[in-house]
Amino acid sequence: MSLPEFQLASPRTLPEAIAFLREHAGGGARTTRVLAGGTDLLPSMRQKLFEPEYVLDIRRVPEIKGIRETEQGIEIGALTTLAEIEFSSTLRKNYPVLTEAAKTVASPVLRNMGTIGGNICLDTRCLWYNQSLAWRKSCGFCIKKDGDLCHVAPGGTKCWAAFSADTPAALLCLDAEIEIVSGAGTRRISLQDFYTGLGDNYRKLQPDELVTRVILPVASAGYRGAYRKLRIRGSIDYPLAGVAVVMKKSNGHVEDLRIGITAVNPAPLLVKGVASHLNGELTEAIADTLGELAARTAKPLTTSALTPEYRREMIRVFTRRTVLALANQ
Repeated sequence: MSLPEFQLASPRTLPEAIAFLREHAGGGARTTRVLAGGTDLLPSMRQKLFEPEYVLDIRRVPEIKGIRETEQGIEIGALTTLAEIEFSSTLRKNYPVLTEAAKTVASPVLRNMGTIGGNICLDTRCLWYNQSLAWRKSCGFCIKKDGDLCHVAPGGTKCWAAFSADTPAALLCLDAEIEIVSGAGTRRISLQDFYTGLGDNYRKLQPDELVTRVILPVASAGYRGAYRKLRIRGSIDYPLAGVAVVMKKSNGHVEDLRIGITAVNPAPLLVKGVASHLNGELTEAIADTLGELAARTAKPLTTSALTPEYRREMIRVFTRRTVLALANQ
């Protein structure tokens, strides 16, 4: 499958990149696409999921690379690779759930190219969408691309393509924020508010805006954390169910616990109501309850080769096991 024709722009500074977006972003099917690592964009372009008139290659913009400590916490440039995050001693010490999630993404080769910004902005997908043009044409296309039917939920008017990135579940547990820049200025929002929950319009990012930074608050530093992922192969594959858990303990008592899930909804989600089940001690009964709570939050449909029932059950199992493992560390 060959790439469609496009014009390539390679700015050297952030203002140059923003100016190009402002001029060429548009808003239709031929809008500009941003190339960071390219590990998702280029395969999608080969499948003719995206056929942009312009591709904006931001890999040479130094302002949005690297990991930096500040008084408020940690700032991670959007172009920081997943491999850099995986091997960062600072993140491993203070925000271990993020390094745990990053090291499960794809394979070492892809983590050397893929970026944290790209993982946050990863396109939603399903069994009918993430295919070649010929395959999709034979199925009559879908709501998300060129059609008006959702094969995941036939008869419905909503796209149920699943969000399948790993790091956002961990970032949600850490109360992460993101910085978004456009010609109109800079805004900073909670990562939780970045996602819409709609498969075909899954993020609150305008065509002329660019995600430039991830901010981890100092208040989230020091939490124990782990990430568990269900996939068919031991590498390469996207998650079919993912669970991130962070826990704060003091004098043997659990002060705080947060659970994030991914790949089982059109957006990554924090599990609500966790705090009401904590009473200092974390017993197997409480872990069971938290597992059930996470499973009820998950709404997997037939977006992959594995059944929705199995994926929901694995959310429950992963949550229970991870909560108990962190409690017993």
